[in-house]
Amino acid sequence: MSPRSLAASVAALVTGLALAVAPPGHAAPVPEPPRITWTVCGNDPAVRCGSLRLPVDWSQPDGATFELAVARRTARKPASHTAGHQGDAAPALVFGPGGPGDSGVERILAGNRFSPEILDRFDTVSFDPRGVARSGGPKCDLSLGKPGLLTSQAEFETVSADNQATWAACRSTSPVWDHADTASAVRDLDALRAALGLRQLTFHGSSYGTLLGQQYAERYPGRVRAIVLEGVFDHSLDVRQFVRTQALAAQDAFGEFVTWCGQHTECALHGEDVRAVWNDVLDKAGPQRAFEIAMLPIARLASPDRAALAQDIASLRDGATPEIALPPIASSVFCADWPAAVREFGEYEQLVRIARRAAPDVRYGAGLLAIRTCLGWPQPVANPPHRLEARASTPLLLLNSRHDVRTGHVWATLVAAQLGRHGRLVTYEGSGHGVYKNTPCTTAAVDRYLIDLVVPPRGASCPA
Repeated sequence: MSPRSLAASVAALVTGLALAVAPPGHAAPVPEPPRITWTVCGNDPAVRCGSLRLPVDWSQPDGATFELAVARRTARKPASHTAGHQGDAAPALVFGPGGPGDSGVERILAGNRFSPEILDRFDTVSFDPRGVARSGGPKCDLSLGKPGLLTSQAEFETVSADNQATWAACRSTSPVWDHADTASAVRDLDALRAALGLRQLTFHGSSYGTLLGQQYAERYPGRVRAIVLEGVFDHSLDVRQFVRTQALAAQDAFGEFVTWCGQHTECALHGEDVRAVWNDVLDKAGPQRAFEIAMLPIARLASPDRAALAQDIASLRDGATPEIALPPIASSVFCADWPAAVREFGEYEQLVRIARRAAPDVRYGAGLLAIRTCLGWPQPVANPPHRLEARASTPLLLLNSRHDVRTGHVWATLVAAQLGRHGRLVTYEGSGHGVYKNTPCTTAAVDRYLIDLVVPPRGASCPA
């Protein structure tokens, strides 16, 4: 070693030792956790609203910021014992809203999302996710209009161009438009945990909010106390499997509806061949209108409102045109998580054929609607699908109905398989999207897990 190298090495060693024994007062300062200033909002004195200032782009934490809107409902009996909350400021349950596009602030203001026991024991907290409503939500029209089936390359190009024009108009009204993916929202959620003074996160995600819960457990497994995933999204699927499984879910729920019609006189089609009536309606409508009509089961069976769907089909048979209401999708969120890697009409046609084979009655499914929504989105997406690798010490609790028209049971089983011993699936043996408060069994499975960290046995289910 040269004298110069030796001197440099000694200097580095001395410097390192000096730093190692430096008094605490000279240590690098620990950054302050983000803070929320709570104010009264709405008419309920138990609810407070606030905002959390966060980076627009987490890769540039000192860059531009936005405000995440938050709401908190105070526990009615905060002294109640809740397992695993030693060291936390107060037991708090964070709710992850679905959609994407739902407002968690509105859920807290309504105060009816959770059981009385949960409302007694936990402060319930939620937020408008980045890119939604009060949290940098765009001031533009994201309604789907009349989402017909695309039948030519010219239509394909028109829809792609229209989407891009809409997004350009939206981008100028939202500070987080280009950073609204779920991976970024995971960082927001952890900042919220810190701001609430929680050592670990207790979380209940619904529908699209389950993706947030999954990816939080993946990034921060040591910060998980308990995570419920209700109405489970599977983010590991490629575009073909996404379309296929969405169609399978719609077909399965429609089949359960047909069975119900055969058993209940309140069905407007009771005593008739429901499938024959339905398919005749679709055949006579033509491809454009048939695609729109095929969204009826997806809209009606989420509740599920089987009687309304039966009346809709009877009305269509008799010449009426019932309104089909589907909620708008927050495309800045969804399209950044799910790549619509469909570059030309021929690829779209292949997806239509996949859906038709999987769902001979419903024919299309919501997957094709999602693809249309995201045609023209820049590739690659910010948060691409991948196999879930979440290894939290407490298994994640999955809750899904057997006949869920929007997040099919197949998604829940696939996510449970990816989690292995780190997940546990409870199946509600009925229909509908979102089943936590459907029966005492489903409520108890979630409440005992959230309050006492009791994980249900493998293969657990609740009767319809």
